[in-house]
Amino acid sequence: MTGAERSEVQVYLALGANLGDAQASVLAAIQSIAVLPDTRLIATSSLYRTAPIDATGPDYVNAVIAVATRLNAPELLVHLQRIENQAGRARPYRNAPRTLDLDILLYGDARIGSATLQVPHPRMNERAFVLVPLAEIAQDRVSKDQLMAVGAQLIERLAAPLH
Repeated sequence: MTGAERSEVQVYLALGANLGDAQASVLAAIQSIAVLPDTRLIATSSLYRTAPIDATGPDYVNAVIAVATRLNAPELLVHLQRIENQAGRARPYRNAPRTLDLDILLYGDARIGSATLQVPHPRMNERAFVLVPLAEIAQDRVSKDQLMAVGAQLIERLAAPLH
């Protein structure tokens, strides 16, 4: 089955960067994702600044976007990793500072557990930098209890949504 024959799935993606011009990297990644085959951008959160969690390095710039895609989850992951690589992403060690980090948070209502992909993202409910922007564009996907659980994590809104 080709991408054009599959039905669209709504997907939420987290974007983050903390090396180089992090804000420009996140904005460029949004544009790159928006032009992926069989994919269209639905919503973009504000940009947020957060301190690294379980890591070192400069503060991160984060956002969450919603896309509708006919790509299956592994195909989408390959495209996201290509965009990361084009942005100079290196993986010298776990939670290393990065030029760009793209994660599939939710792929419709799918539950995926493979060696290369876990959906829903296994740590998304522990991260204000995921839940706050996700709640901004998909209130039905984040509860008040989830937001309260990450309420102690500092997060600063930098810029309004791009749409």
